Amino acid sequence: MSAFRHSPPVAKSGGRVPRNAELLLCVGALFLTGFAFLAMGAATGTGFDGNITLTLSVFTAFVLVTHVAVRRWAPAADPVMLPCVVLLNGLGLVLIDRLDRAEAATAANAGAAAPSSDAAHQLVWTGLGMALFIGMLILVSDHTRPARYGYTCGLAGLVALMVPALLPSRFSEVNGGKSWIRISGFSIQPGEFAKVLLIIFVAAFLVANRELFTSAGKRFLGTTFPRLRDLAPLLLVTFVSVLVLVYEKNLGFSLLVFGTVLAMMYIATGRVSWLFIGLAMFAVGSIIAYELFGHVRVRVEVWRDPFATYYTTGYQISQGLFGMGTGGLLGTGIGGGRPQDVPFAKTDFIISTIGEELGLFGLAAVLALFAILTIRGFSAALTTRDAFGKLLGGGLAFSIGWQLFVVVGGVTKLIPLTGLTTPFMSYGGSSLLANYVIVALLIRISHDARSAPAAPPRPAPPLAEAMTEHVSRRLLPRRGK
Repeated sequence: MSAFRHSPPVAKSGGRVPRNAELLLCVGALFLTGFAFLAMGAATGTGFDGNITLTLSVFTAFVLVTHVAVRRWAPAADPVMLPCVVLLNGLGLVLIDRLDRAEAATAANAGAAAPSSDAAHQLVWTGLGMALFIGMLILVSDHTRPARYGYTCGLAGLVALMVPALLPSRFSEVNGGKSWIRISGFSIQPGEFAKVLLIIFVAAFLVANRELFTSAGKRFLGTTFPRLRDLAPLLLVTFVSVLVLVYEKNLGFSLLVFGTVLAMMYIATGRVSWLFIGLAMFAVGSIIAYELFGHVRVRVEVWRDPFATYYTTGYQISQGLFGMGTGGLLGTGIGGGRPQDVPFAKTDFIISTIGEELGLFGLAAVLALFAILTIRGFSAALTTRDAFGKLLGGGLAFSIGWQLFVVVGGVTKLIPLTGLTTPFMSYGGSSLLANYVIVALLIRISHDARSAPAAPPRPAPPLAEAMTEHVSRRLLPRRGK
């Protein structure tokens, strides 16, 4: 269904019952996080030490403050999204801490100093992400407000993507990809925030130019296309973004941006033909990228047979597959496997860590949490009555589900590896902050949709304009009774 069609009116609902349910679910998520910490401490032989107690206490305080903020500024919002995020974030902290301890044990055996704790850094980023989440709820008091700055967001998103490409490699390159800004020990990945800005731009553009997709235009192969000059801003932003990301060797983000824009086009028009057009463009672009860029060919060759280059480019994905195979159905238990043998287990391959130590059942549970979060985001988009809210909510929700598909598909060798991180779980501040912004916007959309007053009933038409009704004789009372 096109996003330009209005949904049925939404009845106004109170906020006390949703927020009480949210609090109960958040407490359950914190309990599961604490149990995971306890199991990890028991398996690694460290027990429930002071670091775990401090981490869990601080994380609990962050969650309760965030819940109070939602209760205050979005009381009618969906009560399930925040608990899903809390559990995913908490499990991510547990797994990062578990990998920290494995690295510390390896360093101790080698007689070297233990590296700094990434779990402590991730906890700080979690606090900043939740603070940004609260700030977004306060600043964006109406989910339609970002539509006023659509073109500004598009320009800002392009600039954020281009800055790492223009900087010297020593300030922007990490592991062969130029997608970072690194200054004096501080690093940030602007593409994570550019993703949100570009989604806002695309939603605002499609809503502002809705007539282009409903009025007559040039027809080709049974599909009506708007004029090229009318689509120029959208095409320019999309293709420049993809080209810059390919140049930066950031294939994951290029796929994420292109897929999200294509999905939003389908949501806006309801025409399957746009999907086929997008897939055809993607196929042509993939062939061109394979012929022009060596790193694209390497990714494809590793995807086809990672064991052929086991000791070089295929080592990472091969180790990840071995780890998930070792986990089986039930996993080795948190702390019982060897996920630290997989390069970048805290970032790109945290999914393989989950598969090894929690097994197929645990990985399926994590995927189910992401599915619930995505479906709730789409539900918020569907229940709002304005076109911008539908497109913005649909684009944001799709970006979460699409990113997870790309990550899991790469780790399991379903598609070529892209290097994207798992939302809320992988180590990294940029991803965590950007995804908390996405959830804040979805919660704002959900609150506005649920608290919107119901539309007034349609007045009854005059008797002269009323439709003729047929009354059966069997329904009429008999004479004399």
